[in-house]
Amino acid sequence: MKKMSAFIGSVLIGSTLLLPLSASAGQSNGSPEPAKSPKDKVIEQIMAKMSDKEKIGQLVMPSTHDNNSKMPNEDTRKLIQNYKAGSVIVYGARDARTTAQYNNQLQHWAADSSPKLPLLISADLEFGTKQHVTDATPFPRQMGIGATQQEKAAEDVAKVTAIEAKATGFNWNYSPVADVNTNPANPVIGVRSFGEKTSLVSSMTAAQIKGYQENGVVATAKHFPGHGDTSVDSHLGLAAVTYDRETLETVHLPPFKAAIDAGVDSIMTAHVIINAIDKELPATLSKKVLTGLLRNEMGFKGLIVTDAMSMHAIAKEWGAGQAAVMAVNAGADIVMATGNLDEQLETFDALSDALKSGQLSEKRVNESVKRVLALKIKYKLFGDRYVNPEKAVNVVNQPAHKETAAEVARKSITLVKNENVLPFNPAAKKLTLVAGPEIYGSTNFLNNIASMVDEKSAGNVKSFITSEDATIAEIQQAVKLAEQADQIIVPTFSPSELPAGQAKLVKELQNTGKPVVAVSLGLPYDIKQYPDVGAYIATYSVERWGSPVPTSWKAAVDVIFGTQPGGKLPVSIEGLYPYGTGLNY
Repeated sequence: MKKMSAFIGSVLIGSTLLLPLSASAGQSNGSPEPAKSPKDKVIEQIMAKMSDKEKIGQLVMPSTHDNNSKMPNEDTRKLIQNYKAGSVIVYGARDARTTAQYNNQLQHWAADSSPKLPLLISADLEFGTKQHVTDATPFPRQMGIGATQQEKAAEDVAKVTAIEAKATGFNWNYSPVADVNTNPANPVIGVRSFGEKTSLVSSMTAAQIKGYQENGVVATAKHFPGHGDTSVDSHLGLAAVTYDRETLETVHLPPFKAAIDAGVDSIMTAHVIINAIDKELPATLSKKVLTGLLRNEMGFKGLIVTDAMSMHAIAKEWGAGQAAVMAVNAGADIVMATGNLDEQLETFDALSDALKSGQLSEKRVNESVKRVLALKIKYKLFGDRYVNPEKAVNVVNQPAHKETAAEVARKSITLVKNENVLPFNPAAKKLTLVAGPEIYGSTNFLNNIASMVDEKSAGNVKSFITSEDATIAEIQQAVKLAEQADQIIVPTFSPSELPAGQAKLVKELQNTGKPVVAVSLGLPYDIKQYPDVGAYIATYSVERWGSPVPTSWKAAVDVIFGTQPGGKLPVSIEGLYPYGTGLNY
């Protein structure tokens, strides 16, 4: 197959040779119409051969289904070959070789069935390809990247993520998160945001878009027009924000404008009601938001993709089929159908029925199909849809990638408070107690950190794991262990509000008179609940689902034992520490 990098010469799509294109293709003598580009001519030729069913297929992105070998199953094949899905989103975790084989299988199914178009294969890779590829490189969360205050760090993270994603068969990443996290109690964005300052989020967003797209992976600014001031998790319910139009335009929209100016190729919608624009419908279903604001006012010409339509904010209120039709009519180009198989089929069928009945116009469908095809052409998928599984293993395991991650992590770790507690001296052979909670029923977080401390202190470490909300008995046991320790590390974690037991654990260990450093694993606001702790470090490393980012934990342990911290708070801690706080040794 010929690559379409310059759109010059004949173009092979599937088994059909399209008309030869020259540099002057589309020109016509005496025509008042503007000349069509070679790419537009190719898109017209493809669409002329597509059935309505095939066009609808390009507008739906189902999540894939797996067999016991973690490979795509028969249901997934039917979605691609029978329902003509033009894109997919992949969940689950596999090693690089298996991921490459998985994505190749998806592309083979698409190639073996009309219209033979390559697939856009997407995933959430917010903290690196590691999010779904087990041997890939884990990077700090976006708030950690924000704490570096360095656009180069943001771009470097995106570059490596794109290289590893592309090697394993992904061509579309749902990152960066362009939400400005102005609500400390936000239950779903939190450390996924670069921070609370619009200027910081805007610059970091633009840098990451460059890093992703210049290295062959579609970037996605999300969640338009902003999910940073919500108090409801849209996975669980329908959120609404009540700020005025001025706040929307000065605080939440600028990162998306920066994304558009940086050439972002896709923007994801938020399942959030923006009262300043539309008081009735969430952005995903609102023509006022998607067409009026994003297309007409902000001038975005790229592809609009919905957030997952199985999230309760949409699914419980409207249902898969009705919501899909509403979203496309509102201006969305691709509907992310992430529910069960029946809900996915309902999405395809509802869109097909709406096109037949006239509820969805042919013009509207064609607009979106053109954008989807344009994206596939831009990213050269027609001539290069498969990847080499053996090469993928080598790409994701490059030492240089791991060092980039470690360097960004070191620059992100923020020493917020230090009353002559840190650094601990690794050569002193003092006994360190690591005491803290399990997270979401997992002890791996604390065990991993204790193991890292063990390496630094030559075996002089004890660990004690409490429940997520430590009980009185657990706290008493931790205090008893502290009596034999020389110094204490207390990791804490909160996805929104810190459990009272964790705060009490820190306070009681502080009361022993031993040197205590608390380390927030998630949001950096934990210190509000134990302000008298002797030392405090923010890592921004765990989000509300509990996904581990050990790169950040190792960097935090290194800082505790003497490595110079580099981070500055990308958010303010009300009443205690302003934005930009960050100490050094």
